Amino acid sequence: MPMNKLRLWACLGLFVSFASCSSWVNSLSDGDDPVDLVNPYMGNISHLLMPTFPTVQLPNSMMRITPNRADYTAETIEGFPLILTSHRGISAFALSPLSSSNEQVPNVRSFIYDHESIQPYRYSVDLPEEDISVAYAPSEQSAIYEIKYNTAKPDRGIMLHTDNGELTVQDNTISGYQALNDSVRVYIYLQSEEKNTRATVRDSVSQRLGMVTDNQNKGTTVALFFGPGKETIKLRYGISYISVEQAKQNVEREIQTYELDMIAKRGRSLWNSTLGKIEIEGGTEQDRQVFYTSLYRTYERMINISENGNYYSAEAKKVLPDNGVPFYTDDWVWDTYLAVHPLRILLEPQMQQHILQSYLRVAEQTPEHWLPTFPEVTGDTHRMNGNHAISLFADAYAKGLSGVNIDKAYSYALKTMQEKSLLPWTRMPKRELTKFMDDKGYFPALNIDEKESYPYVTRWEKRQAVAVSLAAYYDYWTLSELARHLGHDEEAKTFLKKSYDYHKLYNHQTGFFHPKDKNNKFIKPFDYELSGGLGARDYYDENNAYTYRWDVKHNIADLIYLMGGNEKFIENLDSTLRKPLSMSRWQFYSQMPDQTGNVGQFTMGNEPSLHIPYLYVYAGAPWRTQRFIHKLLDTWFRNDLMGLPGDEDGGGMSAYVVFSMLGFYPTTPGMPIYVIGSPRFPKVTIHLPTNKRFTITAKDWSKDNIYIQSAKLNGRTLNRAWFRHSDIVSGGELVLEMGATPNKEWGSVEPPPSAGRIADKPIFR
Repeated sequence: MPMNKLRLWACLGLFVSFASCSSWVNSLSDGDDPVDLVNPYMGNISHLLMPTFPTVQLPNSMMRITPNRADYTAETIEGFPLILTSHRGISAFALSPLSSSNEQVPNVRSFIYDHESIQPYRYSVDLPEEDISVAYAPSEQSAIYEIKYNTAKPDRGIMLHTDNGELTVQDNTISGYQALNDSVRVYIYLQSEEKNTRATVRDSVSQRLGMVTDNQNKGTTVALFFGPGKETIKLRYGISYISVEQAKQNVEREIQTYELDMIAKRGRSLWNSTLGKIEIEGGTEQDRQVFYTSLYRTYERMINISENGNYYSAEAKKVLPDNGVPFYTDDWVWDTYLAVHPLRILLEPQMQQHILQSYLRVAEQTPEHWLPTFPEVTGDTHRMNGNHAISLFADAYAKGLSGVNIDKAYSYALKTMQEKSLLPWTRMPKRELTKFMDDKGYFPALNIDEKESYPYVTRWEKRQAVAVSLAAYYDYWTLSELARHLGHDEEAKTFLKKSYDYHKLYNHQTGFFHPKDKNNKFIKPFDYELSGGLGARDYYDENNAYTYRWDVKHNIADLIYLMGGNEKFIENLDSTLRKPLSMSRWQFYSQMPDQTGNVGQFTMGNEPSLHIPYLYVYAGAPWRTQRFIHKLLDTWFRNDLMGLPGDEDGGGMSAYVVFSMLGFYPTTPGMPIYVIGSPRFPKVTIHLPTNKRFTITAKDWSKDNIYIQSAKLNGRTLNRAWFRHSDIVSGGELVLEMGATPNKEWGSVEPPPSAGRIADKPIFR
């Protein structure tokens, strides 16, 4: 490529990225940028279950990788990844550098490694046994690898392997595919800058690497060799879910160079622009690192898989046009509806609009027209429980997000709730158990030690009777909100009434949501800490009854009423935090491995608990929320390898951290309000679309001054501990006066709104 054209491409790319950055990012010197505060290693060693993965990726982009290893503590990496197809570390293809022409080298080489460095936009590592250094930088649908030989080798080469597909060698290119399931393939087109001296393909019989011939240039393992020496091998490649030809177009469109630093600089610029949408001032260095690392993780998913105006639909099993609207997938909505999607409405409203349109496309392309629950590259998989995609549309509409066909969304949501089984981890029409709930208002549970006879209940996930019921009540409320917005008043009343059916599982004697059998009898004897087997899944899901005691996010006011008023509600919250585990931790976690990050019976390590710290506000005690939020952030979120209390779930928990460090949280997706907590920084500026700003100023902020004394919103005194989305979406300022002791009167009178009463119009407008 002519050098003047190369320089022009680089300058244009960097100009476009920097032009979108906020002014404060542009004014920072190297080393002070938001992206420099990101630590992809944070949480890479889990407390018990899944760790985080140090993902290298441009925001919400299809191209992403993470090192191929069992976990952070592994002594070796298994080749080098080319594309991560799922956020849980599932890679397609493997690249292995070669330094000799050994014909019996394994398909994927293991390397001990050293000096690994990971930034969101760049990866590098040394392989000391081979004396090779490897570096990588991604674009949106393509990437570059550099393999540097620090000493001369008898031969220099690369080997590419696919587990379930076919690769083809042609001159200095390797192309092919890997099958992800029966209908979805991921394609690759890879080029080397240097012309190869020879190519080999593994013989399926002898398992040796043999010379490529006109009749033998395909296989599952192929290699290119470039001769002896120490020159750096430079590779660029494109990925596609459509075809090899599209993968070629992707790399040729995005990368017209083999200079890795140029691609990394563009990635750095884009990350700074993205993270710079929230500007923080002051605070501790660790808090700044935790904040921007958490914000970075919220951009890991969903991913845009539109390629030149088309995308491969796993539901339709064919390539479809995107009609100018990018198609997004890879979302586990049970984890992300609580905070990730609300955060995106605030920071990336156009992207959220495209995401909701993608959800509608998935529903439209399935025979049943049900909303998806876990849309992935390989198609929707019904995992966990509930149909919380409905809340995404209710929340977006309530917050004024336009450009989404809300009538179609309501139609699909209605079909989903009317036709789809509520049984966890299944995707099928309603059958006996769900029809029982339709009739009786709760999902029936088995008695202690009663053997499961219903054939569709999975052996591992069980019935989850209370968790399934509570999820449905919330989904009916979000459905009622959509109906109300659209003027379907009678349907809105019907679904609102269904959303109150949690009364049928509330045990007034104990103050817990308690499973019932098919005869409307509470299951007894019952232990709210331990009953339900592994993960309490007979009755709850991954967490015990102390978590699900508070799982009525849409109607906290009514939950306070059920418990007997504010004082009793606060007493029950306190008991959740103060009741110790009844056994040793190893015994408890052997039964409740997902319920980590404990403060008493409260768990910080799982999504159903995220709203609980903010519930004190509803009972007139915002100061208790302010105190507890700081304790949780100090205890469980740190800039180190074990700095997360549980499964981060690809942004689910990180979005909670972002909101909580800002000082407010969306406790009820579907209701356009935010509950005020306590900020971790003296000043935060959120750069909203259309050049608007919302600023949070915490006067007299310090490590000890965590309590709000008074507040003003947009120049007016604010005596309540919540505000509306409309108060901030057009810009404004929240000013908080902070102090070291609680002002127990501030925010104590007017609680945040809850769902409407059955007989009246909804409380919130």
